[in-house]
Amino acid sequence: MHLEMVLTKVFVFFRSLPDTYTEGFHDVEDLKRMPYRSLGITGLRVSALSFGASSLGSVFRATDDAESAQVLTHAIKSGINYVDTAPWYGHGKSETVLGKNLPSIPRSSYYLATKVGRYLPEVDKMFDFSAERTLRSVDESLARLNVDYVDIIQADSRRLPNYETVYLKAIYSVLYDSGLKTVLERSSVKIDAILTYCRGSMNDNSLKDWLPYFKDKGVGVVNASPISMGLLTSRGPPQWHPAKPHIKEACANAASYCKEQGVDISRLGLRFTLDQEDIPTTLVSTASLENLKKNLQCVYDPLTEQEQQVLQDVMSKFMSPLNNANWEGVELANYKKELAESQK
Repeated sequence: MHLEMVLTKVFVFFRSLPDTYTEGFHDVEDLKRMPYRSLGITGLRVSALSFGASSLGSVFRATDDAESAQVLTHAIKSGINYVDTAPWYGHGKSETVLGKNLPSIPRSSYYLATKVGRYLPEVDKMFDFSAERTLRSVDESLARLNVDYVDIIQADSRRLPNYETVYLKAIYSVLYDSGLKTVLERSSVKIDAILTYCRGSMNDNSLKDWLPYFKDKGVGVVNASPISMGLLTSRGPPQWHPAKPHIKEACANAASYCKEQGVDISRLGLRFTLDQEDIPTTLVSTASLENLKKNLQCVYDPLTEQEQQVLQDVMSKFMSPLNNANWEGVELANYKKELAESQK
């Protein structure tokens, strides 16, 4: 083989790896199987599947910190290079668990995102977007995370009052709702990325209609919860899930249909989202090593012909009739109600 051909092959090989590739740490073969996509115009090339660390804060169930450490290391070593957390997740526990384990992982191998603005469980103390609290929150997060810097700072809120007074030098983000366009166009701060959840899913794929707008604005999209906070699972959503009854019923019927066909609806849900290449990255949170490996395998393995057929059936029979129905406003209304009651 000519030297020129050899050098060309080597160049193409390394060009396919992300900037976060760290020799001697990563499993190169896994990195080659992981798609990487640009996060808007941030300059970050992020893994299609990213790691949401809310589970490490025991948000959904009691968790084992030793297994959490294994999950984190395996995720990054396998090519996931975007890690998302927040002070709100376990009221500091998620960041603390990360902070105990990140020092053993090369800092160059991942991008780290945390949030400001949402802190305490008491409804009247939950949010604080003051400049003083925002700056102090970043310092607190750095201490808990045991790192010198974070790559992304997000505003964690179901509501964002006085958004023009919130100034962040890192990336600024808000949760996706109908007021997002107003925030993007009126804010005096350049918004580089937004975090959205349950809008790039089988039951509600309305994010697809927004993607051209975000691209035109140069805004990167971090998409979360492809299984819609448990709607697209065989076990069903938690009791507190804000979806309306007809949405829950449609998803439950879809899950039953998938089970009858011997197909995992959660795998269909994750692949449905991952296959939308205009979505830069999708957050999946787990504190289970077994579940993480299943999610990674879902990235590596495309749907079989049978799964593709079941997905088509599910979309036509159960999801399309929903017409992207969602629960927008429900959580905000509940928050306002609780706040009003607390102030009586």
